Amino acid sequence: MASSGIIVFIFPVLCICAVKSGFVKVECKAENVGHYGQQSLLECVVKTSSDVNDPNIRMVAWKKLTSPEDEGDLVLGFKRGKLDEPKRGYRFAEPSWNGKNMNVSLLITNTAVADEGDYKCIVITDSGDDNMVTTLKVQAKYSVPTVYSIPEKIVPNTDSTLVCESHGGYPQGTIRWFDEEKHEWTASSKMEAKQSDDGLFQLTSRLSLLGGSTFSKYTCAVFNASGGKEDEKTFEMPPPPPSSLGGIVYDTPHMIVVMPAGTILLLTILFSNFSQSGIRENLNLNQPDPSPPPLHPQKCICNLCNH
Repeated sequence: MASSGIIVFIFPVLCICAVKSGFVKVECKAENVGHYGQQSLLECVVKTSSDVNDPNIRMVAWKKLTSPEDEGDLVLGFKRGKLDEPKRGYRFAEPSWNGKNMNVSLLITNTAVADEGDYKCIVITDSGDDNMVTTLKVQAKYSVPTVYSIPEKIVPNTDSTLVCESHGGYPQGTIRWFDEEKHEWTASSKMEAKQSDDGLFQLTSRLSLLGGSTFSKYTCAVFNASGGKEDEKTFEMPPPPPSSLGGIVYDTPHMIVVMPAGTILLLTILFSNFSQSGIRENLNLNQPDPSPPPLHPQKCICNLCNH
């Protein structure tokens, strides 16, 4: 009989705790996006059932998790009506927060790459308790890219390399290359990503060009981790020399004709001779012949015979 009495006593206590906990629910935004160097908000509110009147929060604990099974590192806490000394850079989103305020959102005042990760919000009220995990994703915009060439002064018809650099971004992005006709040349390039102590990335891409490249412009574009283009920079190749044979370039609306110097000299001589010959012929046609007409001896003899 004694053992049966103990069973009856424990059962009602368990039921009361389960029902009481169901009166309170912590609701958080599943994923939050924060920007490097700015404020980030992890939104969480406490919801209570209609059976709960004038709820009072007894404890709040915000913990940063290193893994789902980890207990986490306390970054902000409230217990027994007092706010614990918060970890630097963390506070409640409501400036004058107290135990009557059901908005328990966490504010990170100066977001760093190290702040990215999962956070657990634990709430205990006089009507029950609950907890929820939310995630913070950190982003940082890449700088406007810079482009330069190796060698600094490109010699026509020789191999060269274009270098594009962009820094200060997060997460790791990519650099892509395009010519003036929007054809992509990224496959011909090599990119390197280095992460600094603050967690931000520096991207460097090298595009190798063979001598005699036919394009006058190449564009370096920086894309973030989501695939969105952030910025770009265009590099203009130096113009080719007029001619490697020392000739003259004739530019027409439809074509460019390059004539070697030897050919030009030969054509000039021929044209000069042709012009002088034509002038002489014109002069002969326009002037009368000064010599008298030839005599015909046979005709004269016949005339004398007749007389």
